[in-house]
Amino acid sequence: MKKIFVSLSPVILLLMLLLASCKSKTKNAAKSDPDVYYTCSMDPQVVESKPGKCPICHMELTAVRKSQQQHTDEIKLSPEQIQLGNIRVDTIRPTGTSNETVLTGTVNFDQSALQSVSARISGRIEKLYYKSIGDPVPRGAPLYDLYSEELNNAQQEYLLILEKQKALGNAIVNYNDLAQSAKSKLLLWGMSKQQVAELANTGKAASTIPFYSSAGGTLTELDVKDGDYITEGSTLVKLADLSHVWIEAQVYTSQLPQFNPAATVNVQFPDLPGKILQGKITFVNPEVNPDNRVNLVRVDVSNKDHLLRPGMPAYVTFKDPQRKELSLPSDAVLRNGSMTTIWVQTAQNTFRSRMVQTGQEGDGFVEIKSGLQPGDAVVTSGAYLLQSEYIFRNGADPMAGMDMGKMKM
Repeated sequence: MKKIFVSLSPVILLLMLLLASCKSKTKNAAKSDPDVYYTCSMDPQVVESKPGKCPICHMELTAVRKSQQQHTDEIKLSPEQIQLGNIRVDTIRPTGTSNETVLTGTVNFDQSALQSVSARISGRIEKLYYKSIGDPVPRGAPLYDLYSEELNNAQQEYLLILEKQKALGNAIVNYNDLAQSAKSKLLLWGMSKQQVAELANTGKAASTIPFYSSAGGTLTELDVKDGDYITEGSTLVKLADLSHVWIEAQVYTSQLPQFNPAATVNVQFPDLPGKILQGKITFVNPEVNPDNRVNLVRVDVSNKDHLLRPGMPAYVTFKDPQRKELSLPSDAVLRNGSMTTIWVQTAQNTFRSRMVQTGQEGDGFVEIKSGLQPGDAVVTSGAYLLQSEYIFRNGADPMAGMDMGKMKM
């Protein structure tokens, strides 16, 4: 019996060694699955071939299958990474929006309502009735008193003709025509019909003649003063009707495609809080200033209360008619040089970068003109984290090298 036990011991020992070796190989094979690696949701730079704890934050490592990361322009995240990165997805839908464009403008005179008062005859101004810019001048109000030798001689000539007509009648000379000619000269030189009639009734010529304003408005220019000599045809004052004013706003060439001349226009004034007026676009300059690439837009607004003064600043808001468009929050749109991209969800916890073409922007949203379709699931929060994670894992931007001309619209 002793001999048999000795002969069997090597066999049993060999079987035990083989069994242990198989178990070890099975266990090692299970631990070294080539399709699985382990990473940390807090520290994605940690990549291990077997489970365990993160050497940085000591959290349990998360298993990730490499077969799920085969697409070069896709990235798959664990539920923990999505939660920690605050990554949110929303389905894009067409929305009705009305775009607003705010321009800086300035109140100016209505140039079509500007009028000049000129001298009808030369002489010396004895008295000015309005001497300050901004004074309101009613139509027909006395503007200045003038001493003129020519006008005095014309008055004397008119009175002499009337005197001879009264004494001699029209038997020898037609004094009616002469009197009418002398009267017309006085009217042409600026005297009113009432002044001429008073001259005929009194028979006395005045040394100075008051002249009345032929227009009404606000005094904007005053080129003379008391005692000045003026010549026939010289401009004395300029008057502006401020019941309507112009708001002149500047439009840059980059804004011209967004500008709609038929849009509703609201005008606000920093110097008049709470005052909002609606205006009408009356002129769009067809020529762009080559120095600053600026175009001029003119808006006509009512100013019946005369609170608006030329030179006051204004904000002109153009609101386009409501239209359907695809739009995203500004944080969902990534810009890198000449490219604009977003991230869309293609499967559960899987995301892909896509190039888009943007349009107008405002109120925290960006119009998407092409590159998306209604119903696409778009990352609206956490797009920058996705971009950073992709670059960390792959070492390049997902859109690097893409031809802009091949972008699917």
